Order: sequence, then C-alpha cells, then structure tokens
Amino acid sequence: MARSAFLTTAAALTATTALLLTGCGGDDSSSDDIKGAESGSSSPSESAPASAPPGAKRPEITLPSSFRLTFQDWKSDEPEEQAVLNDGKEELRSGYAAIIGKDLDSEALVFYHTESGLSQAQQWIRTYTDKNLTVIGDLPVFDPEVALGSGDDNAVLNYCTDESKASTRNLKTGEVEGNPPGTDPEVFYSVSMTKNGQGVWQTVSVRSERGGCQR
Repeated sequence: MARSAFLTTAAALTATTALLLTGCGGDDSSSDDIKGAESGSSSPSESAPASAPPGAKRPEITLPSSFRLTFQDWKSDEPEEQAVLNDGKEELRSGYAAIIGKDLDSEALVFYHTESGLSQAQQWIRTYTDKNLTVIGDLPVFDPEVALGSGDDNAVLNYCTDESKASTRNLKTGEVEGNPPGTDPEVFYSVSMTKNGQGVWQTVSVRSERGGCQR
C-alpha cells in the first residue's frame, strides 16, 4: 500500500503501492504499500480546511465509511506549518478518493498537485484501478513534521502511516488482501511541497520507506 519508496519519478510512485499490491500479487518490496488510507478525519467526508486563504476555494473531498483515514496530532502552533499540514492532509485524501472513485482527473487531485506531482499521483492510482482494486479499513497517519524552506513557498512534510488494519478489495472478485505476514506495517513518507499563487500548498513529489518510522 505504500506510495513510493523513496522514488520521485512516475515509475517510483507506481512502486509505491506496496502494501495493497503486495497482498494482491505484487512483489514484496517497499513499493507495495498503501500510501495513506482515508486521509482526513474519521468521518466519511471532511470540508475544506478552515485556514484556507480567501480566494482559494478548496474542493470538497468525500470518502466512504469503509475507508477511514485518521490524522493524529495533526496540529502546529505556527500558522504556516498548519497550512502545510492542512493541504498535505487533503492531498492524501484526494488520492484515496481518486482510487475509490476511479477518477484520475478529479478536481481535488488536480487542485492539490503540481503538474509533475499529478503525473506521479496518477501513476500510483493506476496501480489500483488497473487491477480493479479499491482500499478499505483504517489507516492512521501520525508523527507529522513540517520543515519550511528558506523561502516562503517551499516545504517538506514528513509523516508515518500504519497499514496493519488497511487492505485492498478486488471489485470483481471481492477478494480482500492485506500486507503479507512479516511485513512492517508502518511506512514513512516525505512529501515535497510548494505554495502556489493562491496560497495552496501543492505536492511536487512523494517518497516512502517501509519500516522507516520510530515510535
């Protein structure tokens, strides 16, 4: 289920679906992960972040109750860091919503990615949709850390996910698969982001490392 495996090319993101795809016949490298089950809140849907700047109307993202993305301690006392956290959360939610809805050109997916980031995300999403897979279960997202760049428009968002209760389901056969036995369920992510002219923090690239979390 993991998203990428410390790769920033489209091929790298394709490998990112480690957990889900590993359980469904993919290889058992770090590229078989989920990336971030249902991002956002524990409710089926979550509205745009309250801190969204005027003029930047965030698209609404809806996730089914069958896939729960929960964000733990996703707060910062610094307004700019919180803005990065808010948009990073919604980017993750947009990706899973695209998998579930089989919509690689969704408004939210386009909104939260740069052109290169969108291409990578679409490659990742296709590793599910091309195999008629969807995601189900619980995916906690925790230990967020924001590093702002020297300028005012670049940042890196790091976080971890726990895939132990997340799985893929084949839409044709109904078969449910999780990570193979012995697979570390925790995946570390490092997301490169840039702020556009509307003040939206968009994802440029994502790297991941299975077993890279410490807690």
